[in-house]
Amino acid sequence: MATTTTLHFDDVDMRAAADLLQAMGLTLDEYLHMAVKQLIIQRRVPFEVLPAEGRPVEETRRALIAAEAKELGIIEDDARSFKTAGEAMGWLDDDRS
Repeated sequence: MATTTTLHFDDVDMRAAADLLQAMGLTLDEYLHMAVKQLIIQRRVPFEVLPAEGRPVEETRRALIAAEAKELGIIEDDARSFKTAGEAMGWLDDDRS
């Protein structure tokens, strides 16, 4: 038995998706049907989920927060600093041994 579901999309997103799918020979309904079937078959989201452009991923967001906390003196800044490239290379050479 089929169930009817109502979905709400932003008009701009809806038009962009419909245009892309039309170029691929699909309707939005066909695409959504395929995506749901693949979700069931694969038992996972059947495509890579990416963050919205301009929004940092979790790891980057945490690094930005840590950098700001170090800058503000909230947490200790344990980053090494060197006066010359040779000094940095020497530290790297010693650290690998």
